[in-house]
Amino acid sequence: MTSSARRKRSARFSDIADAAGVSITTVDRVLNERGSVSRKAREKVVAAARELGIPRLLPEVDTGLLHVDIVLPDNRSPFFRRLGQAFQRIVAMLDRRLVVHRVSVPDNDEAALLRVLAPRRYPRRALIVAAPDSEASRQALHQAQLRGEHVVMVVTRVEALPSAAYVGIDNYAAGRTAGHLIGRYCPQGGRVLILSSRRDYRGHRERSQGCRDALAGLPHLLCDAVSRETRDDPDQCYLALSDAFRRGEGIAAIYNTGAGSPGVVAALRRFVAHKVCWITHELSDDHRQYMQEGLLDVVIDQDPDTQALRAIQHVLAALGLAPPVPGSEQGGEFRLYVPENMRGERYLAE
Repeated sequence: MTSSARRKRSARFSDIADAAGVSITTVDRVLNERGSVSRKAREKVVAAARELGIPRLLPEVDTGLLHVDIVLPDNRSPFFRRLGQAFQRIVAMLDRRLVVHRVSVPDNDEAALLRVLAPRRYPRRALIVAAPDSEASRQALHQAQLRGEHVVMVVTRVEALPSAAYVGIDNYAAGRTAGHLIGRYCPQGGRVLILSSRRDYRGHRERSQGCRDALAGLPHLLCDAVSRETRDDPDQCYLALSDAFRRGEGIAAIYNTGAGSPGVVAALRRFVAHKVCWITHELSDDHRQYMQEGLLDVVIDQDPDTQALRAIQHVLAALGLAPPVPGSEQGGEFRLYVPENMRGERYLAE
């Protein structure tokens, strides 16, 4: 009986060894988790055993600590603060073998970003990042992929990085939605002022272009070919609007693709006696207040909590710690809020 069981086990191990291109001894060490075996050999054995349908619980490929970086800009806008809080909550629930380094990079310091994207002192296995769409960041992220790091982009994409996962909304569709709504809110016509946070972020460029494309079919509404860059600064938002109002351009609507809303409110209260349609992003606490006051008409919210969760799921799947994320759940959906359906809970935790 014992001899038969051994022959059956040996035959099974030999099948795995042949499929993986390793010795039977290596298969025994991997599946019974004894002895030192390289990670590459472990991957081959586990993959072969899984392919052959071996009826047993297979060991983890990675036996040591797995290092993951979450790299976000040091942007104090409500959205990035909530995104950071969401990551903090999720990371606290992860397996202790997963070591997550949360890195904050100065918002306009590309050199600092490139230093973080470069090889670290620890063996980084995955990288979750929101980065500008510049040639330098593209190259740095491509090099990270060549080193075997799984790259997940959140909030905004980067060009020429097709193998990186993207977790975020369709920003172009969000911009087109803003343009469509402006057309409905402003039948009288006039000028539409588009404020863009940063032109080096692809997401903001896509939002602006989407809005322009939607407005192109509405001849009674005009907008400039280039958006005014504000970098989420309330003062820059105020200056852009005050200049337009002082010139008497007949502003009918404002679409702000980013933050800096206190500056928009200050300009509206100082220069405008009639209603101006205003659409922006994120159901933050200040935006809820502005909608209650009748200043803000529509908020396009990109659900930072779900973005953080999906990004972590992508990393866990890439490291073999969770099933792959279904295709229908890989992106993100934006939500529209008006005064009648806005939620009552606070946007930021105390």
